[in-house]
Order: sequence, then C-alpha cells, then structure tokens
Amino acid sequence: MEEMVSLIGNFGFPVAISLYLLVRLEGKLETLTESIHSLSEVLLRQ
Repeated sequence: MEEMVSLIGNFGFPVAISLYLLVRLEGKLETLTESIHSLSEVLLRQ
C-alpha cells in the first residue's frame, strides 16, 4: 500500500490509476486466453 502512495506522490494520480487498471486487466486477459484455448480444443475434437 505504501508503494501505491509513493506512486501517486511521485508520478501523479492518472499514472497510478492506469497501472492499477493494467494489473487488473492482465488477470482477465489470462482467463480469456485460457477460455479460447479450451474452446479450440473442444472444436478440434468434433
């Protein structure tokens, strides 16, 4: 949490929010990638 406060103080609020959103988006992209791989495996079996 101290790192987030340091980021806000040093680089500004918009940069800190952008980094936070990118970290959250990364997890969702990994889940989406796994789903696409699963779907392609199912389609190849048919």
